[in-house]
Amino acid sequence: MPISFDVEKSIFSIETQNTKYCFQIVFGKFPVHLYYGAKNDAEIEGYKPEMYSFSPFYAEHGFEYFPDTCMAEYTGFDDGDFRTCSLKVKNANGDCATVLKYKEHRIFNGRLELPGLPFADVDKDCETLEMTLCDDVTGLIVKVYYTVFVNEDIISRYVSITNGGEYTVTIEKCMSLLLDIEGKNFDMISLYGKHNRERNYQRNPLFVGNQSIFSRRGASSHQFNPFIAVCEKNADQRSGVVYGFNFVYSGNFLDEVEVDQTGHTRVQIGLGSDNFSWLLEKGETFVSPEAVMTFSNSGFDTMTHNFHNFTRRHILPPEPFKKRPVVLNTWEACYFDIDEKEMLRFAESAKECGIDMLVMDDGWFGERNDDKAGLGDWFENRNKFKDGLKAFVDKVKNYGIKFGIWVEPEMVNPDSDLFRAHPDWCIQCRNREMMESRFQLVLDMGNPQVIEYLKDIFSKTFDGVSIDYFKWDMNRHLSQVGSSYLPPERQGEAAYRHILGVYELFRWFREKYPNAMIENCSGGGGRYDLGMMKYSTMIWTSDNTNPYARIQLQYSSMLAYPAATMSCHVSNHRLCSDPKTFNYRYHTALGGALGYEMHLPNAEQAIRDGVKEQIVNYRKYEDLILKGDYYAVLNPFVTNYSAYYYTNEDKSRILLSYLQYRPEEACEVVIPVLEACEDAVYLDEISGKTFTGKELIRGISVISENSECNSQMWYLIKQK
Repeated sequence: MPISFDVEKSIFSIETQNTKYCFQIVFGKFPVHLYYGAKNDAEIEGYKPEMYSFSPFYAEHGFEYFPDTCMAEYTGFDDGDFRTCSLKVKNANGDCATVLKYKEHRIFNGRLELPGLPFADVDKDCETLEMTLCDDVTGLIVKVYYTVFVNEDIISRYVSITNGGEYTVTIEKCMSLLLDIEGKNFDMISLYGKHNRERNYQRNPLFVGNQSIFSRRGASSHQFNPFIAVCEKNADQRSGVVYGFNFVYSGNFLDEVEVDQTGHTRVQIGLGSDNFSWLLEKGETFVSPEAVMTFSNSGFDTMTHNFHNFTRRHILPPEPFKKRPVVLNTWEACYFDIDEKEMLRFAESAKECGIDMLVMDDGWFGERNDDKAGLGDWFENRNKFKDGLKAFVDKVKNYGIKFGIWVEPEMVNPDSDLFRAHPDWCIQCRNREMMESRFQLVLDMGNPQVIEYLKDIFSKTFDGVSIDYFKWDMNRHLSQVGSSYLPPERQGEAAYRHILGVYELFRWFREKYPNAMIENCSGGGGRYDLGMMKYSTMIWTSDNTNPYARIQLQYSSMLAYPAATMSCHVSNHRLCSDPKTFNYRYHTALGGALGYEMHLPNAEQAIRDGVKEQIVNYRKYEDLILKGDYYAVLNPFVTNYSAYYYTNEDKSRILLSYLQYRPEEACEVVIPVLEACEDAVYLDEISGKTFTGKELIRGISVISENSECNSQMWYLIKQK
């Protein structure tokens, strides 16, 4: 069984295929962390107290337990542990002391659902440990959950907090996962950025003190991604200890890492305290979002594979189509300048080039001729579609292709019928002027009236319309976060309730239109997180489709998220027909699910023929990209190149890509393909050349160029 409890030693063991996690209940009261690492048969040693001057202790236990220095499992506030806490609650008497002690546990198959939240689906091998902690003074009950995903080497964590006392309390900080790690000689890897330049790779040494990444924007954000890793100094792709962490949530978050006086490292993932509090009345329960962690002692490749497999098997929704459609999106070609006649030209061109789906982007609804009006008025613009949306979509379908449409349900323009009727439905602080961003305001998705309005208007507009795909956008962050719906004492809940409302609408879309894909978008990759991936087949990786930017962005995204989640388009603003440039854009877009973003009706025949050929080739190795094992070889943040490959399970097919990030004087670049079968012979179906497995393992040589758009691909097939 994955989870066991040694009654004699009071030690819990949680085992995956390759890892082991252990903690002990000391004195029958205090959960103390012992070990998280490679699975082995070595006996786990119990807790040994470590005393530092000024460390508080309980008189009844003397110098046998120190909360300030022990490795913990979950901590309250002001409980003798001066490090960053997991839970802070303001009690009825005004103090925030919370001392959590073990009461009981249970182990069961499967898992519990998280009400209103996304969470990982389980398989037959999954088990859950529920550990109940209580504060004897306040009556607070905290249940800490550990769900084990054996085959993916993933352990998930979350908590439920129940007010078992007589008086109302307020949660002021809530974390889902705490991991104390022995030692401090680690680096921290995180992904930072901004709109149009998301998820840049950074690796920095830990220092004594607290370092964190976070979002206070009401979305997981372009600025920081919830994924982090903590690794040994010498860790690389194939060797070294790596701990990986992520959060199944799409709003404000806090990832914090603290190195303390003992030289140990504390990692926490959760909601934090900024823009979050929760009033908990007698008998009520609050459930935190789910966080996940994994361990590798063989470098980043293993961590990446664990997260990729976990996301594909337990997070992403089922594929609605046998083949993921290659889409033609209209945004970069037309912006708001669309109508039925123009869109049918796009449909005709898409069909000619072998594209599977036309996605009509912004501009089809209300008085939407620019970004200053119309959001919230989700009915077709009859000046652009005189016979209505259904008649237009039927004409598109007559070309034998699928149809997708753009929506931005969470937003409203002040210049809209919706805002004029319901200004109180926007997120706002009482008596303050509402702040616009990108000419938009944010609807209060925590208000049930807003959710019901959106369900109603989308039903009226889309019922009977044959839609295969929704591109769901979200183009501003939350400021002056308040809710006209909530009373003053619950205003701290507004941002969290907003995300719960967003998730409710996503679930409604998936139930209402079960045969349609959802592509998530937030100004590109502003909500590129596991919470959104639970409802979205894929995510628009970035609004920046420049291939040089995408090379870095896709490399860092793939550290934690599989290619199946990345929507990658060949864009061509100038409709350049230069084969080298066009292939470079295509080779870059093969980092994920292929699509196109160009004015195909106005393109030269050479471009149309090129698109058709690209799609035919993509279909040969699409399964490797979307389902295969990914291996990074060259990091474009530290070299001038990106090189990576995908393999199938038996390594009989390998898709290798080399992309030069910037021009340089010619030099040899060696790309080792270490997963090749040593004694085999491989045929590259692109060049016709053959390579032995030993040659591939030593590395394929390419010559860099002092020019732009230098790229190469190899589709290697093992010969019998």
